[in-house]
Amino acid sequence: MGTSTVIEMDDTIVAIGSSTMPATRGVVRLTGTGVIDIAERLGIMPTSDGSAHCVDTAITLGQPLGDVPVRALIWPTSRSYTGQPSLELHTFGSLPVLHSIVARAIELGARAARPGEFTLRAFLAGRLDLTQAEAVLGVIEAEGRGALDHALRQLAGNLSRPMEFLRGQLLDLLADVEAGLDFVDEDIQFISDTDLVERLDAIRSTLATTRKQLSERTRDTSQWILALRGLPNAGKSRLLNALAGHEAAIVADQAGTTRDVVSVPVQLGDHQVVLVDTAGIESADGDSSLQQISHQAQLQARRAGRDADIRLWCVDSASSDWEPTCAAMRELAKDKRQAAIDLWVATKCDGPGARHLPDPWIRTSALAGTGIDSLQQRIIDSIESLDANEGVSILSTAARCGGSLRAAETAIGSAIDYVHGGDGHEYVSSELRLAAAALGEVTGAVYTDDILDRVFSRFCIGK
Repeated sequence: MGTSTVIEMDDTIVAIGSSTMPATRGVVRLTGTGVIDIAERLGIMPTSDGSAHCVDTAITLGQPLGDVPVRALIWPTSRSYTGQPSLELHTFGSLPVLHSIVARAIELGARAARPGEFTLRAFLAGRLDLTQAEAVLGVIEAEGRGALDHALRQLAGNLSRPMEFLRGQLLDLLADVEAGLDFVDEDIQFISDTDLVERLDAIRSTLATTRKQLSERTRDTSQWILALRGLPNAGKSRLLNALAGHEAAIVADQAGTTRDVVSVPVQLGDHQVVLVDTAGIESADGDSSLQQISHQAQLQARRAGRDADIRLWCVDSASSDWEPTCAAMRELAKDKRQAAIDLWVATKCDGPGARHLPDPWIRTSALAGTGIDSLQQRIIDSIESLDANEGVSILSTAARCGGSLRAAETAIGSAIDYVHGGDGHEYVSSELRLAAAALGEVTGAVYTDDILDRVFSRFCIGK
């Protein structure tokens, strides 16, 4: 879909709106100003009051198909998904039948729709904002419950509403600043510099948080990363094997068996999880070559822990250094992604001297199988918590909006600098306009053809 044709709205478009895979039922969609004329020529008559309705009828397609039964859903006014008269024809899922209906509609004056053109028209008619339009694609492409939930929340406005609210705040501040410029000779100030900076800083902080969440969503969350961390010989590898259900990591009584990061994909409930076994946390000493190996292992372990969605902090429940070990683990746990979840696991709880610990500790014995089911459920609950709270958008939106949010942050920062520097509010006004325009690009309140082309060209035909 090229930028020179992306915003055509006056003609009538048609496409197969259902899967191209074999199916019992299929759908052909039409929308545009000529829909009523085409419907009537197909023998589908709108109601006299112009209301949306459904009718079971047949349309003639010629030989060898003859008359084909269809259920026609017609929206004769602008009260449709696209904001234009629309028609859906539900019939057999046979591709030759569906293609014949499309060909007949084209004979009667429609043209073949381009990818995403139905949703584009909904956007241009104000039925959806740009992030909601992308969420339609997210719903179509969702491969799991989590991805579907993210897309549905975005479709409901979970990203666009707060962005529009912040943009509205910027426009209010811009109005106050420019009103002050109109009365500069009378020394009338509609907003103090202190209040202006405070409100701008709050907006900038919110944008920074949102952008960080967006950047964390650009990775593939069809798989969740779970890292096991702890001292050498804390039982991490044996615990990983228990969670995986097979011998994936080497287990030995000797401390320091794990040097390289070991990654094992597993299915926990409805979720794909990658278990990551890391080298035990230690200080390198002794032989210099061993120091170098240990140093590299520690770097890999820290990186794996920092990038994980969930970290299992494993401590031997019979350890004689329990308190200092736990204190050290809590200090290390501070180095993490913003939304990551930490679970605290007491291992080897079947052994002599094992402590009896309350929540939030999860008592386990990988050898005896004790507590593994409880641990798996806590992991699943944590993933679903992340799935509900961490994601603010689908991946395509995250990739598109990151630059706009960064531009808005930069412009707001420049406006604050101008206020602090005592420069004229003309400069502040200019930066606030830039920030508001950048946020407008997020929701589509401000758009260019190339932005629309980038968004809607990813859709399949018929959506």
